[in-house]
Amino acid sequence: MHNLLQMSAENRTAFERFRERHAHRVAKRFEPLDADVFWLRLERWFEDARSPLLALYGERLDATEQGDAIFDCVVDGYLSRPAPLRLLDLERQMTPDWFERSNMIGYVLYPQRFAGTLSDVQDRLDYLDELHISYLHIMSLLKPRPGKNDGGYAIMDYRAVAPELGTLEDLRALATALRERGISLCIDLVLNHTAREHDWARRARAGEPEYLDYYLTFPDRELPDAFEQTLPEIFPDEAPGNFTFVPDMAAGGRWVWTTFYEYQWDLNYANPAVFREMLSIMCFLANQGVDVLRLDAAPFLWKRQGTNCQNQPEVHLLIQAYRALMRIIAPGVIFKAEAIVPPDDLLQYIGVKASVGKRSELAYNNQFMVNIWSGLATRKASLATAAMHMAPRLLLGSCALHYVRCHDDIGWAMTDQMLLQIGEDPHAHRQFLNDFYTGRFPGSFARGEFFQFNPRTGDARISGTTASLAGLEQALENSMQGGDTAEIDLAIRRILLLYGLILGRAGIPLIYMGDELGLLNDPSYKDHPEYAQDSRWLHRPVMDWHKASRRHDPNTIEGRLFGGLVKLIETRRTHPHFHNFGLFQALWSDNPHILAFARRRHDGHLLVLGNFSEHPQSVQPDLPHHAGIDGPVADLLAPNDPILHAGRIHLQSYGLRWLVGEGSI
Repeated sequence: MHNLLQMSAENRTAFERFRERHAHRVAKRFEPLDADVFWLRLERWFEDARSPLLALYGERLDATEQGDAIFDCVVDGYLSRPAPLRLLDLERQMTPDWFERSNMIGYVLYPQRFAGTLSDVQDRLDYLDELHISYLHIMSLLKPRPGKNDGGYAIMDYRAVAPELGTLEDLRALATALRERGISLCIDLVLNHTAREHDWARRARAGEPEYLDYYLTFPDRELPDAFEQTLPEIFPDEAPGNFTFVPDMAAGGRWVWTTFYEYQWDLNYANPAVFREMLSIMCFLANQGVDVLRLDAAPFLWKRQGTNCQNQPEVHLLIQAYRALMRIIAPGVIFKAEAIVPPDDLLQYIGVKASVGKRSELAYNNQFMVNIWSGLATRKASLATAAMHMAPRLLLGSCALHYVRCHDDIGWAMTDQMLLQIGEDPHAHRQFLNDFYTGRFPGSFARGEFFQFNPRTGDARISGTTASLAGLEQALENSMQGGDTAEIDLAIRRILLLYGLILGRAGIPLIYMGDELGLLNDPSYKDHPEYAQDSRWLHRPVMDWHKASRRHDPNTIEGRLFGGLVKLIETRRTHPHFHNFGLFQALWSDNPHILAFARRRHDGHLLVLGNFSEHPQSVQPDLPHHAGIDGPVADLLAPNDPILHAGRIHLQSYGLRWLVGEGSI
């Protein structure tokens, strides 16, 4: 009742009208307590949902009917929610920081390449328990089109599992098994487009007016040419342009908006029917036991002529409306924005000003990933430090996902302004990184390949596994030819340094499948026609369970990496310093090779130091004081080691320190 009294008169009237329409259905299906929970949630989030919906669709003549249909979908989603998941919703509402805690450790995998089917993944959960995984992102899960499908991101059916992975029953069984182990399940929800074989697209091609309006199509090139003036090309090599002509569409042929590939048709979110369809899909997936929906290609959802058609204001209104409606249906489910955009733009996906806490709870920190790879190549921390100083801070109720590698390429997403600030020529620096991580630069330890290389501009992105980019592949080859095995030690140190830095950040650290074992590049992708033109398959190797069998032997590479990573994870999980709630502070040190950042909390402060050099380094002794630590200092990773030697804090080659102590906020 309190929230109802706070509503405007217009919203209160709309709420009461909706309640009148559905009171009988809700009362008939649920016990009085469950019905009351639904109405309380609806009352709490009604305005937050209705406001963006009015902004998006309120000028339509059928706005009332469309709004009723969307809220009908909310009732259907709630009525279909299984009892165990409704109980989980209540638990998470009582512990709203469940995804911000220091024991949240993520793992990302392709199920086919990790184990086989979903049942096979379930059989490997003990392995994930050894890594203390509590967040599992299973990629490319839903049914894609056959043949080329952008790694599974051309969805043919959102309500079916890819046939080679199993069935919906297998998905529900896996979700239940994960929940029993305290592991949250994340899957990809491709929002921007469907496969051209999707039923909606098939009916649009047949000329059904209702479904033609599900997509962005044009009878001639007039509007596509006007849009192309300001549109970038995502895959210029394989899919130039942003429109594809479909000759058999609607009898006379039409141009279809295809931002990514010609077989991925962009949806028309100016049509509220598309919004409603995707809301129904969200409900369906949540009710299978999914905990986190990764909103794939979210920046592209709204098109506006004269812009790059990314990050438009309506995109954020769409996410805000979805967020509010899902909080009514399944508040235990959260959103992750797949938005690889500059930090200021990224903040919009979390929420700013009046929308704080009303959009996505999770977002990728792409900038930190890019900058630590730059630091590894240059042996300098200046770029990462400057970027951390300038990055906006996420607000309460949201957190970043930090990662060393992912399934995608590495694009050097650094602003010219940031590079100029640290004295680097922007073009020259990006060219250096391209040369370094493809092994072209003299003295490089990396083995990677170009992705989407542009010979005219020299621009490119980089493919490669963490281990190969960090030097392990080259070191192993050199050792087989009689080279110094010390290079292997350096490569292992680099990998553990990178993971130590992301584990030292707040939020959720993500381990990409196989990094814990040092899996190398897989050049065999070139032998498969469906992969051969996409170098990203270089860093998507099949899990090597023979190598995994050596993970407990400290005398093997696999054992050193797996054991080193487990030590970092176990240290992080047992200390409150890594909880997302705290004050982040970037620090400059007197040594350009050392990256330094701190976390200030009421129960103690944390200072993370990482050495980007292959040579031992040191920093000034008062750095802990600048991090807010006033008393004794201890290293969580080496409790018995002295902090100071000869008046300095020392770090080994590619060394890492997690220093803690008490102090004032």
